[in-house]
Amino acid sequence: MAAQRILVAEDDGPIRELVVHHLARDGFMAIEASDGSTALRIARDGTDLVVLDIGLPGLDGFEITRALRREGRQTPILILTARADEVDRVVGLELGADDYLTKPFSPREVVARVRAILRRSGSNHDPAPQVLHFGRLEIDEAAREVRIDGRDIGLKPREYSLLRVLADHIGVAMSREVLLQRVWGYDFDGDERTVDVHVRRLRKKLVEQHGLADCVQTLHGYGYKFLAG
Repeated sequence: MAAQRILVAEDDGPIRELVVHHLARDGFMAIEASDGSTALRIARDGTDLVVLDIGLPGLDGFEITRALRREGRQTPILILTARADEVDRVVGLELGADDYLTKPFSPREVVARVRAILRRSGSNHDPAPQVLHFGRLEIDEAAREVRIDGRDIGLKPREYSLLRVLADHIGVAMSREVLLQRVWGYDFDGDERTVDVHVRRLRKKLVEQHGLADCVQTLHGYGYKFLAG
């Protein structure tokens, strides 16, 4: 029987390595992520359980949990948090997390919680990436394609990534700065108007060339918001 895949998403290197070491010693295949975008991508690729720190850079643990559950993925999630506030724990559970641990914790307790959650949830977790549907528009994570009426419209990599980030946060106002960080990366030193240029290209392909209703709302002086059709 293949080892169960456990994603450990934690930006604190020593903590992450300690948890990974104990999981591997107990027979799990531990996969590491140190930021939110990487964690979400790996979780979508398929894991048996996610050990998820709330305070990840980029996408935080709440955003990742919300995105996975909105897509219908039932992968079990164990939240790690340094926040003692009960509200944060309740929010995590209400978003769909299965359990939580407050730092500092014993790595053996993490392994014990992982085993308990897996026993409760069983082994059928739907690891396959899914296609997001918004009327005529489809976003296929596995193929990295955007299709209208079932046909790939040939978005460039940045255009695809920008649309995907917006679609992952339906109805959420996203600033140009945040979009730059999540699509171009924290090291990008270009102008925020780069986002505007790519949105115009998206609209040309989606709206002008294929007659799709405009699903990207401009928030003047701030950024953009994705509207489900």
